[in-house]
Amino acid sequence: MTKDVLIRISGLQMMDQQDDTVEVITAGDYYKKNGKHYIIYDEIMEGFEGNTRNTLKITPGMLDVQKHGATSAHMMFEKDKKSMTRYSTPMGEMLVGVCTNQITLEEAEDRLKVKVDYSLDINYEHVSECNITVDVCSKGKGELRL
Repeated sequence: MTKDVLIRISGLQMMDQQDDTVEVITAGDYYKKNGKHYIIYDEIMEGFEGNTRNTLKITPGMLDVQKHGATSAHMMFEKDKKSMTRYSTPMGEMLVGVCTNQITLEEAEDRLKVKVDYSLDINYEHVSECNITVDVCSKGKGELRL
């Protein structure tokens, strides 16, 4: 995989008989160190100043998400484990818990894909069942599709 990558992040949140989907495609940087994949990209929040620097660390069985900037959090997704974090946003702070039900990783020469199914708690109350897919490919390959 090249240093310059395209990243597609898609997610589904299922709550009270409603499904809410989100999809973002952005450019970022990729590197691999000590068998771990690192993806770094910036996120802009509409209507707010500043951006958020996101760092994803991916290994088989784990997705580690760190956010710094306009929003900040450190979320760990690891099968059958629950992690808690303080999620800070311009509108305030909340306590977020994620319990990972399933995580899969697909690796290829110019592509990396991780899928996570998890339960989401906010301030100790179950909010929804969610899934997220992070699909990364070398920028020159440009094989991401909506």
